[in-house]
Amino acid sequence: MIRNSYRLILIALSALLLTSCGNGGASTAQENYISGNGAITFISAFDRQMAPKLSGDTLYGTKFDFAGDKIAVVNVWASWCSPCRAEIPTLNSLSQKYKDVQFMGILTRDNLANAEVFARQLAVPYPNFIDDSLLLGFRNTLPAIAIPTTVVIDKQGRVAARISGAVTVGGLSNLIERLRAE
Repeated sequence: MIRNSYRLILIALSALLLTSCGNGGASTAQENYISGNGAITFISAFDRQMAPKLSGDTLYGTKFDFAGDKIAVVNVWASWCSPCRAEIPTLNSLSQKYKDVQFMGILTRDNLANAEVFARQLAVPYPNFIDDSLLLGFRNTLPAIAIPTTVVIDKQGRVAARISGAVTVGGLSNLIERLRAE
């Protein structure tokens, strides 16, 4: 009986020691990101610069090339990011409401398998690029300085606005409507 008690204590201590050695499965990406505050930056039509070419492999294993001939919403996200997870239903809904707007995502600092499961569970209907080097193309306009970040491109293919942090229905709808009216 005493021997079994010692064995149970030893097993419990071993389990405690092993689980305390790791970082709980968190990655460096999860620990070193900046969360946005929802600030919206809008660039006047005269001051806009061309958006980078958005083309490449997507999360669902297809290729996608954005022609640049219509308004586009580009969301930078990761499946481990809580604000990113929270905003996906809003983006899904707005992508259905604004059929004339091309919605796209750029996955950053994430595990592809986790991201794919997440996107499929939430039925994300738009393409999501898996090459986050696409973000470098925005460095001279409105770079993604937080996760999530959403960049809006006008009908001429120029970077028009950025939401740093989770999108809201009102905030993103307002940007889309402003660009539609131009």
